[in-house]
Amino acid sequence: MALTGKNLIAGQWTGETENGFVAFNPALNQPMTTRFADATDAEVEQAIVAANKAFYPYSQLSAEKRAQFLDTIGEQILALGDDLVKTACAETGLPEARIIGERGRTVGQLGLFANLLRGGEYTAVIDKADPAREPLPKPDTRLGYLPLGVVAVFGASNFPLAFSTAGGDTASALAAGCPVVMKAHTAHPATAELVAQAISSAITLCELDSGVFSLIQGENYGIAEQIVKHPLVKAVGFTGSERVGMILQAHINQRPEPIPFYGELGSINPQFVLPAKLAENPAEIAQGLVASMMMGQGQFCTSPGVWLVVDGEQTEAFEAAVKASVEAQSAGVMLSPAICRTYQQTVAKWQDIPGVSLLAFGQQGESHLAQAAVFTTSLATFIEQAELQEEVFGSTALIVKCSEASELLQFVSALRGNLTASIHAADADISLAGELAIPLAHKVGRLIYNQMPTGVEVCASMNHGGPFPASTNVRSTSVGSEAIKRFQRPICYQNLPAELLPSLLKD
Repeated sequence: MALTGKNLIAGQWTGETENGFVAFNPALNQPMTTRFADATDAEVEQAIVAANKAFYPYSQLSAEKRAQFLDTIGEQILALGDDLVKTACAETGLPEARIIGERGRTVGQLGLFANLLRGGEYTAVIDKADPAREPLPKPDTRLGYLPLGVVAVFGASNFPLAFSTAGGDTASALAAGCPVVMKAHTAHPATAELVAQAISSAITLCELDSGVFSLIQGENYGIAEQIVKHPLVKAVGFTGSERVGMILQAHINQRPEPIPFYGELGSINPQFVLPAKLAENPAEIAQGLVASMMMGQGQFCTSPGVWLVVDGEQTEAFEAAVKASVEAQSAGVMLSPAICRTYQQTVAKWQDIPGVSLLAFGQQGESHLAQAAVFTTSLATFIEQAELQEEVFGSTALIVKCSEASELLQFVSALRGNLTASIHAADADISLAGELAIPLAHKVGRLIYNQMPTGVEVCASMNHGGPFPASTNVRSTSVGSEAIKRFQRPICYQNLPAELLPSLLKD
């Protein structure tokens, strides 16, 4: 499909592209040709007002009609065919197989929420009346859920499909009955437009109000501020850095009416390699950790950033295996020049931190490619140097060598909130694993045993969130069917006749 370079505002493609911005092909290390509009204040206003106008009609649709809409979006995304795959690869530098897999995940997420709607989007709680109760009669009360209203979603840099235009935030908001105003990520505007075209086609096919979805393009940061401060926006979904997330949170805090901000921010995803497990096969665990770190060139929010071992007989063999594996890794393409520069600057900075030693570099490439790196340090240095707890977005990890097993618990005590943590243990480690698991569970959103953290299963039982700074709301998930609850609120109906009750609350 042809690209317009414009914003999709309630069914209309609008915007001035002549002086707009262009995306960048990180693999070819050159700018692309299509220019994209910077949305004006008036266009942003129009999109949000249109979404609010569409809210009541859309929220009153039956669960089946919303499910059909989600399924139709998925069908229209698949209908984009190779154009979508080639465009996403060009804008991100990600390989074709990764984009094809991510497209499947995106369509699968839409199907997950469609199935949820068909099976009952929430569990009704019904307390029937008891007129004979003493000393006062008991009223009929029924607990249900309502959609919040207009939801603003910000696309992620590292998942151009699954956490972007029709990704999990959009899918769960639409499933809940909330119109969406999407702010596309500037790293992949063409991919965003193609998916927006698919959503627009689905809106037409399902005969919905065009205000149900709008796509906002633009490099101007003022766009983001305008969106999150707008009084008609009732919730915000964001996946990105802690720095940008906190800026958005500060803007939201200035609003007269507080609204929920569901931000997925930074995570170092610590890996605890217990002594008996390390002794079994130090090379195998080293190779597994390096392979996980290298997935997506380290640009996964679940990338294993810190590896903990108890210093002992197998430490030297483990480090040697890590070194050999890292040195075999080719330099790779990152998502954008800005991301690559930040990564390279951070790696250079770590080399100057007292108490931190470089263990290995990956193979060197051209200046626009990223070189893998693994460092080592002690627990004392990790605790003293606060920056070591910050996520490094890229293929870098830090080995923390503990002098004894008790230091693993000290590490957990000092740890900030994370999306995940893994305990790698043998049978002989089970007692120590149990000691770790109790406090560690309170620091993460997903606790893993003998598996790597990369890869997030899209299913009803998944939790993708965690204590701050992993996310801004520890009680929510951005992946899985529970994500719909972020964009709903409870409501109790008391003594209402059946004709006025939602279908799920009727006898």
